[in-house]
Amino acid sequence: MTASTPTPPAYNPQAIERKWQKRWQEDQAFAADNASPKPKYYVLEMFPYPSGRIHMGHVRNYAMGDVLARYKRARGYNVLHPMGWDAFGMPAENAARQNNTQPRAWTYANIAAMRRQLQALGLSLDWSREFATCDEDYYHRQQMLFLDMYAAGLIYRKKSKVNWDPVDQTVLANEQVVEGRGWRSGAMVESRELVQWFFKITAYAEELLSGLDSLPDWPDKVRLMQRNWIGKSRGLTIRWELEKTAAQATGAKDIAVYTTRPDTLFGASFIALAGEHPLARKLARHNSRAADFIAECRQQGTALAALETAEKKGFDTGLFALHPLDKNRKIPVYIANFVLMDYGSGAVFGCPAHDKRDFDFAQKYHLPIVPVVAPAGETAASFRLNGRPYTETEGGRLINSAFLDGLTPPEAFDAVAERLTAQRLGGKPQAERQTQYRLRDWGISRQRYWGCPIPMIHCQACGIVPVPKQDLPVKLPEEVSFDQPGNPLARDKEWQSVPCPHCGAPARRETDTMDTFVDSSWYFARFTAPQAKAPIDKAAIDHWLPVDQYIGGVEHAILHLLYARFFTRALQKTGHVGLAEPFNGLFTQGMVVHETYKNAQGDWLSPADIVIAEQDGERRAFLAASGAPAQIGAVEKMSKSKKNTVDPDAILVQYGADTARLFVLSDSPPERDIIWSAAGIEGANRFIRRIYRLTAEAAPHLRGIAAKTAAEQDSAQDGEEARNIAKIAHRALQQVGEDIEKLAFNRAIARLYDYVNRLAPAAQGIGGKSGRVKTALRQALEFLAFMAAPFAPHLAEECFALLQPGGAGEKTVANSPWPQFDPALIREDNVIMPVQINGKKRGEICLPRAAAKEAVEKAVLALDFVQAQLQGQKPKKLVIVPQRIINVVF
Repeated sequence: MTASTPTPPAYNPQAIERKWQKRWQEDQAFAADNASPKPKYYVLEMFPYPSGRIHMGHVRNYAMGDVLARYKRARGYNVLHPMGWDAFGMPAENAARQNNTQPRAWTYANIAAMRRQLQALGLSLDWSREFATCDEDYYHRQQMLFLDMYAAGLIYRKKSKVNWDPVDQTVLANEQVVEGRGWRSGAMVESRELVQWFFKITAYAEELLSGLDSLPDWPDKVRLMQRNWIGKSRGLTIRWELEKTAAQATGAKDIAVYTTRPDTLFGASFIALAGEHPLARKLARHNSRAADFIAECRQQGTALAALETAEKKGFDTGLFALHPLDKNRKIPVYIANFVLMDYGSGAVFGCPAHDKRDFDFAQKYHLPIVPVVAPAGETAASFRLNGRPYTETEGGRLINSAFLDGLTPPEAFDAVAERLTAQRLGGKPQAERQTQYRLRDWGISRQRYWGCPIPMIHCQACGIVPVPKQDLPVKLPEEVSFDQPGNPLARDKEWQSVPCPHCGAPARRETDTMDTFVDSSWYFARFTAPQAKAPIDKAAIDHWLPVDQYIGGVEHAILHLLYARFFTRALQKTGHVGLAEPFNGLFTQGMVVHETYKNAQGDWLSPADIVIAEQDGERRAFLAASGAPAQIGAVEKMSKSKKNTVDPDAILVQYGADTARLFVLSDSPPERDIIWSAAGIEGANRFIRRIYRLTAEAAPHLRGIAAKTAAEQDSAQDGEEARNIAKIAHRALQQVGEDIEKLAFNRAIARLYDYVNRLAPAAQGIGGKSGRVKTALRQALEFLAFMAAPFAPHLAEECFALLQPGGAGEKTVANSPWPQFDPALIREDNVIMPVQINGKKRGEICLPRAAAKEAVEKAVLALDFVQAQLQGQKPKKLVIVPQRIINVVF
């Protein structure tokens, strides 16, 4: 800069960020308009649970959505970017017990605190659409939807075996059991029988499966997880005839077993029954040991994940079944703790040689292990298991299997099916082809207070009666007691008491509340018209859905996303929406991770307690207070338990929101984890200040540039310099826009770093530059403000205002369109073309795009690899496709 250039004031992020946030609020800059003629764009991040504090994962998640929202708004879209709160659930009840407060007060206080934190990040959210799922207005509409789904036959009630969390004192869905433990409490889950309300999600199993093919903008891993969870399988249900004495003892004739691997029947060494299987329960009535074993099985959860990790145990019933393909073979029948009544037929046959679970069970109970599939080329005589099951059977051949020997598993499947479906047992086919699904209906009953009340009434005379819609909402009582475990609603006789809507007799309300995943299964639809009297405004839904870009953690691939897809189909059946898939694009972001630290006693330490220094060429940690050495542990997800968290508020106070936003988006591709580092945040802050300093120093020379330009005489050299600046600017504008469209945020920021590095030298000595160069620099700096705006919006607004003649006026980045790049300026002067010799590519050549044919021929023939092929000969011809390809023929 010239000596006369005044030193700009220091960049003050707190003052600047407050100023622009106030301006955006006054302008209602981010309000979506349901009646706008602009094309719509709906970007949504999974809404947070109001725990009271945001964490750096929130910062990254919402910053990603904000980049898209700001960019699409600038590109002329009517953008819906709302915020709400997933506010019901057990943590509020636990806090109420611990702090002697009410869940309502605790929840709304947390919402207020987190709203303040999110607003401090400068997110371009339409706060006018904000709601919490615990708002009476919201759960009123959810109860209306419940009644519509009940009337459509999508909701029913039945007694079932459930996962019971003994700490949270409530039922958990299978998906909420992680390695046998409750997903929130961490307690070992028990199995109980309760009467529960269910959503009939299985009615949509095939639709949910096939619908995944219509979602190409979802991550492959998420679609695979959902496919596996739905678990479509094709197999046979085979009736195993009970041996005569077993039939006489039990009164049963056969056991139905569903299998996807009938080809391995000759390897069967046992049948295993679920503890709830009718035959098992019949045995337990007269056998106390069987009854005790079944009771032990009930202590496990019902989730498959829990069963996979549990020790495999069995009870020998003493019964035998006849092998369906060899009546001379008797197969022992066990009751086993790894079989569920709700999956298949509640009975399986074990083939230990080709299944790890069956192998372990057979070894434990000394049962035969006979391989019936061997790798191609092996024989029954040569093949050995070597102490482990052979599970990679695809491509193998059948052995030890009588008439199936030599067949492939698919061929053997068909051969067994053909024989057993033709074979009769008691006048019926011994086997039937069947398609089954792993997916089970969604149990939504939760035994807790802080949830959406289920709008049903129990009447002794009329049975279960829906609450009339005109009597909704069924409100939660304001004050409840948590002085004892369990659901306070079940103890509140006054709240329960209500007249029957049909006969008027005394009746009682349903005391179970809905699973909180119901709340989050339709919130995206309510955002389109949050003040509507109906649960969903049809016109608003038709305008806004599907969500164009949904952003959230991969941990919700089943828990939330599958439920939301089902719920949308249920809303379609009840006439509320006209589409089946709610989310067009899905992006699953990586986590924010940090090193962990421990002291000599093994206690976790906070990063704030640690000083990192180089010692003897190694990176070491020391306690900030005492200088004592500390242990540097693994890099892990930020968590309170391991104290490796960074407080977003502390970062905002020290560096400002734009620095935090820039860092969490710049150091790693968004789908990968980002490692938090002090050096990284410092680097982001330096870059923010560099952009401000570059703009602030140049701005005084550029504000009135339009008036000066015509009077200045520009040399050819000035014109060339101006054109080079313009080319750099227009190329960067194009590339950053393309990167944002691809969600390649870290790459876009890397281009900004490169852009500033190339622009800064051109701005040196700006006071002495010609009008043409100043014009190019002004445009380049305005482009910089627009390109920085999605990532660092406060900085961008401040820099943009500095370039305006009157400072901050009516025009802001937030209300201005994205600049247009000039295609002529982004076109490269040189082009790289492949060079073929006799039709085979041998190399490449870089030539000026406008090079004459003679110049191209001369340059190609001078290439080393061309000369080596020609060996002094002249080519027969040179085929040149301009700017595409060159072929030398000789």
